[in-house]
Amino acid sequence: MESSQNAASGTGVSGGNGITIPQINAAAAAAAAATAGAGSEDPKQNLNQVINSIQKTLGLLHQLYLTVSSFNVASQLPLLQRLNVLVSELDNMTKLSEKCNIQVPMEVLNLIDEGKNPDEFTRDVLNSCIAKNQITKGKTDSFKGLRRHLLEELEQAFPDEVESYREIRAASAAESKRLAQAQSILPNGDLKVKTEL
Repeated sequence: MESSQNAASGTGVSGGNGITIPQINAAAAAAAAATAGAGSEDPKQNLNQVINSIQKTLGLLHQLYLTVSSFNVASQLPLLQRLNVLVSELDNMTKLSEKCNIQVPMEVLNLIDEGKNPDEFTRDVLNSCIAKNQITKGKTDSFKGLRRHLLEELEQAFPDEVESYREIRAASAAESKRLAQAQSILPNGDLKVKTEL
């Protein structure tokens, strides 16, 4: 009788193991969902909502475990109520996850399935990027050295033409810089972002 009174009042139901299950009526759940969905266009906020839902689901699973591990006839109603709350939270998690567009590489999921730390994948990717960066830097330095050497050799053989070449290069670089500034584009190709006050 006490359990049904608590459920009707919306305060909560005490399980057989001393844990109170919060009861959510349909109107409060709809209001909470409407509030959560009103301004949830921010990807970070969407992700935080999914994370909170996952944490709530883990708590519900722990409560369910406690109820099942100490099951008796009197705890049947709290068990069913916890199952219903778990199902509704899983449904809520599914709806929230549809708003998140997060792509996880399959390699990370495979590492998790193998029981390994996903940080290993990140470390391996960074090490690979560093190695490729060093190779590319070596190639760039080699080409710069070759260009410098060719210009020195050409300057000895054709000093007038090399001087004309340098003037053309300087004029071209100045024109590119002027156009980039006029179009609000940084020299590396990125657009300048105006800060809003």
